[in-house]
Amino acid sequence: MTKPTTHRWYENSVFYQILVGVFNDTTGEGIGTLKGVEEKLDYLQWLGIDCIWLSPFYASPLRDDGYDIADYRAIHPDYGTMEDFDDLIEAIHARGMKLITDLALNHTSMDHRWFQESRKDPHGPYGDYYVWGDDPNRYPEIRIIFTDTESSNWSFDEVRGQYYFHRFYKEQPDLNYDSPAVHKEVLSLIDFWMDKGLDGFRLDAIPYLYERDGAGGESLPETLEFIEKLRAHVDEHYPDAFMIAEANQPPAETREYFGNGDRVHMVFNFPLMPRLYQAVATSQASPIIEIMPDLLHLPPGTQWGNFLRNHDELTLEMVSGPERELMYSSYLPDDSMRAHLGIARRLAPLMDHDRAKIELMYALMFGLPGAPFLYYGEELGMHDEPSLPDRYAVRTPMQWEPGPGAGFTTSDTPKLPIVGGEGLSVSEQRHDPDSLLSFVHSLIAARKAHPELGIGNYESIDVAEPSLLAVTRTLKAEDRVIPSDPISSAPLVCLYNFAPHPIAIPPQALAGVNGVGRVVIGSFDTAAEVHSGDALPGFGFVWLTA
Repeated sequence: MTKPTTHRWYENSVFYQILVGVFNDTTGEGIGTLKGVEEKLDYLQWLGIDCIWLSPFYASPLRDDGYDIADYRAIHPDYGTMEDFDDLIEAIHARGMKLITDLALNHTSMDHRWFQESRKDPHGPYGDYYVWGDDPNRYPEIRIIFTDTESSNWSFDEVRGQYYFHRFYKEQPDLNYDSPAVHKEVLSLIDFWMDKGLDGFRLDAIPYLYERDGAGGESLPETLEFIEKLRAHVDEHYPDAFMIAEANQPPAETREYFGNGDRVHMVFNFPLMPRLYQAVATSQASPIIEIMPDLLHLPPGTQWGNFLRNHDELTLEMVSGPERELMYSSYLPDDSMRAHLGIARRLAPLMDHDRAKIELMYALMFGLPGAPFLYYGEELGMHDEPSLPDRYAVRTPMQWEPGPGAGFTTSDTPKLPIVGGEGLSVSEQRHDPDSLLSFVHSLIAARKAHPELGIGNYESIDVAEPSLLAVTRTLKAEDRVIPSDPISSAPLVCLYNFAPHPIAIPPQALAGVNGVGRVVIGSFDTAAEVHSGDALPGFGFVWLTA
């Protein structure tokens, strides 16, 4: 018997993103806490979550919801204490789950001590911690990311008498990675958190670390070299940990963050994400079929992080102009829902609350190569609140129970409004077998029963129907318990219908299951038999085994 290849834990894990301040309030102040997250671990374990991703909970003025960090080594007092954090890690690990956190390494808050010292004393120990200059027109090649709020990447500082560079809001000055002292600080703060038992971290806005005249400021060689330095440090001191990059770049550049397996372990799948929405909008499978060859054959030990939504807008920075207009016309009914170049809406509203479309999108995220990342509340079909500014529309409190406080808080004045709705809470859906939450729970279980969905071979099946995506997923030979065993090597056939009307399943789609498929999960009864000619419902999907 041949032993299967050992994969790293993150390659086939199910991740769940939590914004601490809106997840569960334990103080009655209308703000979620770290203790509140700990209280809900049993729910997350029941759901099937392997790893929790906490967005920033550090000391911050919260001008950018915590991504403007004022002290990397302190907890924001609204969220709790360092002891609370230590307790949370212990409780997560006791359940066999893991924890990663966000690290915004490109910039800090202007309230950070480093920046305050840098502006006061250009020649002091912090004088070169940030990117300063006298020319606000330097780096004209570098695009402004927040085009609806910032007119320049430079802002003048009256104290220092110079301009400082910022890729995002002016309250978030960019760190200067040409300074060896900044490198030392970054490695030190990573050690601080990893020594507490973290299992990894998300590298926020990682493509923008360096700027160069004439070359711009995205995915520069120096940035990739620093990531290699960071990876080597992590491998040496924390060999079981992993890093995932937020690298919203064109597909070829996005892959550069894997390197030869010596840069990051995972990259969020920005190349794939908008194409899932395009396929639904156009009722064509081609957007996915065309991008998939660019996403396969990753270096060993690396993986894509698949996602549908997160705390940011549905980003459209890296799609073409016509594709962006298609997304606007399909998913932006009101301009108030726009955030920067993207769309600040949750998944259910984007899908017009059409249950079939929502399930189809989930099936794609869980059924295409990569590790799935769920955003809190999406498993319930939570709504958004377009009246809120910027991206707060998709950051409203988690809904645990029906009623005014939604089980999130006893406060009458939560920090962000609760967006209610009948049937949109955990308590209402958990024991309803027909609820979206029950579907997601079942989908996660099906995914775990078929590891080939995350780490296996992917092969497209040629079908004449342009609205049908048909693929086979098989375990690679090195991952099978017995490589020659036909059962171990049997394919899983996955069919996805992007048309609003039923499609007859063509014979070639079922060749991998010898013409008859048994339903694992999808738009047919579980364990039913599916034959060629059977109708796959509009926006339906099915995963089939022999």
